[in-house]
Amino acid sequence: MARKSLIQREKKRKKLEQKYHLIRGSSKKEISKVRSLSEKLEIHGKLQAPPRNSAPTRLHRRCFSTGRPRANYRDFGLAGHILREMVHACFLPGATRSSW
Repeated sequence: MARKSLIQREKKRKKLEQKYHLIRGSSKKEISKVRSLSEKLEIHGKLQAPPRNSAPTRLHRRCFSTGRPRANYRDFGLAGHILREMVHACFLPGATRSSW
């Protein structure tokens, strides 16, 4: 189980990313349309104005049940060992069991 403080930090980053998503998107579109370098630098300053934790690259997928940050499967949102346990217990329909 991951530390609860790390899980809460990740939730906070997700909220910030959603809050500043439109601002970042519009700034990026403006940069691609503008030709002069001085205007691009000005818009780039606006792009750097939101908090760093609002950047989408700072988000990290975590396991839904344990909060583990590594070995996550996108389709299920679970870590590998939890996914395996759930498949063997027949909690995930359509997933086939394997021995590894």
